Amino acid sequence: MASTLSERQRDDLHKSILDYLNTGGFSKTFEQFKQELPSDFQPDLGQSSSGLLVKKWTSVIRMQKKIMDLESRLAQALEDNATMVHLPNGAGGKRYDADWIPTVGSAKHTLTGHRDSVNSVAFHPLYTVLATASDDCSVKIWDWETGELERTLKAHTKRVSDCQFNANGSMLVTCSYDLFIKLWNVENAYQNSATLRGHEHSISSARFLPGDEKILSSSRDHTLRIWEVSTTHCIKVISPHDEWIRCAVPSFDGRYILTCSADHTAKIVDAVSGEIKTEFRGHDNVVEAAQFCPPHAVAAIRELVALKAPSGAQAVGQASIVFAVTAARDKTVKIWDAVRGQCLHTLVGHDDWVRSIVFHPNGQFILTASDDHSFRVWDLKTGRCTRKIEAHERFVTSMTWGRQTVSQSGDKSDTPPPLVNVIATCSSDQTVKIWVPTR
Repeated sequence: MASTLSERQRDDLHKSILDYLNTGGFSKTFEQFKQELPSDFQPDLGQSSSGLLVKKWTSVIRMQKKIMDLESRLAQALEDNATMVHLPNGAGGKRYDADWIPTVGSAKHTLTGHRDSVNSVAFHPLYTVLATASDDCSVKIWDWETGELERTLKAHTKRVSDCQFNANGSMLVTCSYDLFIKLWNVENAYQNSATLRGHEHSISSARFLPGDEKILSSSRDHTLRIWEVSTTHCIKVISPHDEWIRCAVPSFDGRYILTCSADHTAKIVDAVSGEIKTEFRGHDNVVEAAQFCPPHAVAAIRELVALKAPSGAQAVGQASIVFAVTAARDKTVKIWDAVRGQCLHTLVGHDDWVRSIVFHPNGQFILTASDDHSFRVWDLKTGRCTRKIEAHERFVTSMTWGRQTVSQSGDKSDTPPPLVNVIATCSSDQTVKIWVPTR
């Protein structure tokens, strides 16, 4: 085969090979190769050929990775373009499309300002406001539409692990590894109005129970605690696990609590009696996140697992806990029968720990965020991963979905503005990204 290298390029290649063999300790091969070449090469770390072969090889690997990434983005862009053709209002209709799915190009803002990993994100229910909680001991408040930082809340002394607004947006709750839960009065310039004390180890999560009169928290002290907002008193302590409880979320009617733990299990607990109703066993590592299936997604999951809907009183009685979804460090997402505790389906595709679970508002998709720097979109009817978004440079620690009203310049009509889809993701790369449909 005729060589495509010039004489100088061949000489440089030979010297690079000799340098690699010499530095790698392949003395016999080095001497034999040197004898077959009309080269005056002498090993010298100061030469321009020193380490050149390794550098070229690593450059080729990086280039291949970039090419694969660009090919993936191009394929996704072509798919998005094909989808937009079928929208009734063209590209403009996508902004208010209820079935919108995020793409690489739909990241509107990258919010920077935190000095350490960002652990949680929460949308205000009424305004274009986003709260973010970080390892830098602070909570930041942003206008997600403009990307501007509005204020920084400093009261915690260790990692802030979770944050959430109540239903009307008048109060923000945060929790921290400093063992404290704090309430912030949104309407009074985010004044720290109360501090809840009682946990004996790092607090993992804090969520308002339906009605906003109580707060549910989980902790590394193996307990769940329910707090009364008006008195700031702890009114119930539940111990469903023997290991760190990573997260706890209430059902939509507040009757049940879904927990997940470092003991590789998730459980459904009666919020009043503290009785364990269901236990989910099947993950091979720490379970990081768990969510009840919302009512509008039940039909899609039934189709996925070919399960017929119950009828009559049974359907009504178990309406709040039909299915549950968990995500774990074993890189999988599992869908469970919330009554029987049976694993119905496992979503496999992530390359690292799975940290967060979000249901699409249309009930047809589920989104999961992972330490593999991406979040994925899964079709609930088929269980297939339909899209992978390379979201951050490091671990994607959490994500949340909002359907919110935004300002519309020049619109003076009396009709209320439509709701806009918006997603927020946060990462150990110290950034938060806002994902919205393109106009």
